[in-house]
Amino acid sequence: MTVETVPLRGSDFPTVDSSDIGWLTEAQMVEVDRVMIDVLGIQLIQMMENAGRNLAELVLRLFSPATVTVLVGSGGNGGGGLVAARHLANRGVDVSVTLGKAPHALGSVPAQQYGILQQMGVPTEADPQDADVMIDAMIGYRLTGAPRGRIAELITMIEESASRVVSLDTPSGLNVTDGSLPGLAVHADATMTLALPKIGLRDAPQVGDLYVADISVPPSVYDAFDVVAADFSSGTILAVVNAP
Repeated sequence: MTVETVPLRGSDFPTVDSSDIGWLTEAQMVEVDRVMIDVLGIQLIQMMENAGRNLAELVLRLFSPATVTVLVGSGGNGGGGLVAARHLANRGVDVSVTLGKAPHALGSVPAQQYGILQQMGVPTEADPQDADVMIDAMIGYRLTGAPRGRIAELITMIEESASRVVSLDTPSGLNVTDGSLPGLAVHADATMTLALPKIGLRDAPQVGDLYVADISVPPSVYDAFDVVAADFSSGTILAVVNAP
């Protein structure tokens, strides 16, 4: 695996060539998550914390924002966004959150993260506020058809904003296996995917600059898929680049 450090958008990240790491389908990522939880005992809340902390770090290093709006769905992707909101607030960023569903519809782990933000006084806004950066943490790798209802409305609001956009794991609305767009989709300036990049992100214009972040998946988990794990020894966030 070739790893080097080059400046991207004014901030240094270790890089990995796209041909030097494995790319996963949705079904393979589902199995990775299952092995992590059911076999290794690494729980969703641990992976979510790793994802959100890395996402906050990426946003800070890329854009140094004074204000960030985090748009969240009800599942694990939204939970990662809520963790990022906490870390950003702790580091002095003016953060607000917009939910794609009512608070009672959040999954149990995202609901816990949302409760923490409420205790911290991080505001929840009905509509996303103008900000230096918007974080798209609405739909993760398990897309089921075209975005609908409130999520579709929020995607439209992101697309109409002048904010920088960073997506977590995948731009909401993009199929991670084949790169198709069944409906509306977020066009991100940068996407931070988790564990390994997903096949549908390759060359998709909605992705922007692609990064992959460590969520503590042991390399042996990928043996069943015969793919190469990312080498995070040089940093927990790698920029994925194409060799010239």
